[in-house]
Amino acid sequence: MAQSKTQQEITESLPLLTPQGGLTKAGWARQPFWDCNLEAARFYPPLTRPLQHFRVKRWDYYGVTTPTHFYSFTLADLGYAGQVFAYIVDFAGRSHHEETLTIPFARGIQLPRNSTEGASCYEGKSVRIAFQTETTGRRLSVNWGGFGGSNLAAEVFFRLPPEHESLVITIPIKDNRFYYNRKINCLQAEGWIETGGQKLELSPETHLGNLDWGRGVWEYKSFWVWASASGFLPDRRRVGLNLGFGFGDTSAATENAIILNGRIHKLGQVDFTYDSGNFMRPWRMVAPDGRLDLTFTPFLDRTAATNLLLITSEVHQMFGHYSGAAITDDGETLKLEGLLGFAEEHHAKW
Repeated sequence: MAQSKTQQEITESLPLLTPQGGLTKAGWARQPFWDCNLEAARFYPPLTRPLQHFRVKRWDYYGVTTPTHFYSFTLADLGYAGQVFAYIVDFAGRSHHEETLTIPFARGIQLPRNSTEGASCYEGKSVRIAFQTETTGRRLSVNWGGFGGSNLAAEVFFRLPPEHESLVITIPIKDNRFYYNRKINCLQAEGWIETGGQKLELSPETHLGNLDWGRGVWEYKSFWVWASASGFLPDRRRVGLNLGFGFGDTSAATENAIILNGRIHKLGQVDFTYDSGNFMRPWRMVAPDGRLDLTFTPFLDRTAATNLLLITSEVHQMFGHYSGAAITDDGETLKLEGLLGFAEEHHAKW
């Protein structure tokens, strides 16, 4: 099927920012073609420009979906503070546990220039987290002493062959601000995760990972909705969803896509309908061009709130099941019945 005419696909390497600090080109890509030259950012007047690095936001967020749990690990540098956090969602128990370290000026958090190389890491008194980029995938190593009254440890390898596509977007935000984001769904996972004395062995045929890699400069008061899933069709093909709205100018690139066996099937506009007064009610996600019609039925609300004066946030991350239909670029209709995933609403001042 034809792509939306408003979607600008990027197919060659280029710098993220011009020497004047503006985006070179907004759009989306199947691979991270932009070089993240954040040193070229120019969004403060010259006299106050030394302070602008406090407004640059960078993070690496990994998730692992299993039939019974969701595990997540994040390293974030928000400029005037850093955050290291992990959480575990127990589907059967309808419960979750998370712990967060907040670090002034993100001291000790290392994040690479680009998503294609290098290591992201933090090591403190009782917490060590490292994300390492390798030739054939990405390696995650975690040791969090005292997590949930016990220990949380993980050694996970996510397979990422060259043909596995990412959903990469670069979009402008007003006043010379911008967002550069790479999301990867349906990463086959192997290794193990141990918590509470219980060790889970990961199998690529059953367990899938996802990555949310973000860099940019946002407005101080921001809002977004993000929906994601990584799972399997009845014929065991890997299927994923990435949907969202609420930030920046998405006229050249939305973050909406179907992911099938590692290939991106790009969507244009997707309309969300949900009740922000009761997030547990079913959500609807519908594409006006007919390529997507989903109902998301939550079963758990993971609410997380932060209040650090300069930085405040509140997220309602709903875990549940997607049901409905999605149409690929080739015209194939995929029937989704009970696909496990999440959808969230996030308000932040940062």
